[in-house]
Amino acid sequence: MGDRDLMDQEEIYSKVLRAGRRTYFFDVRSTKAGDYYLTITESKKFTHDDGSFHYKKHKIYLYKEDFSAFREHVEEMMDYIIDEKGSEVISEIHQKNFKKEDSIEAPLENGEMKSTENFTDVDFDDI
Repeated sequence: MGDRDLMDQEEIYSKVLRAGRRTYFFDVRSTKAGDYYLTITESKKFTHDDGSFHYKKHKIYLYKEDFSAFREHVEEMMDYIIDEKGSEVISEIHQKNFKKEDSIEAPLENGEMKSTENFTDVDFDDI
């Protein structure tokens, strides 16, 4: 049996959350011992100048023994953000009068300015 077949066999239950350029996959999988764990995958689409595209993926493996603490921490962090900043999105791109030319510029070593709109997220290997 190939690796792909084994992965398909282990997947028990899935949900997908699409959020702009990002897609989140929540997958219940089975261990070799028959217990369940959760994987959360963030997939982000990047488009090249030629129109082709690729996806960057980041994955978290979450096991049952960590569920309670993980849930508490996520809820605490989300509550803190909402309490401090409210539920309205605060972002240049979400403002009604946002223009690309308003993007922030960063200085280069030679003193020239480079727009940060071309920067990409740091790519971490899957755990």
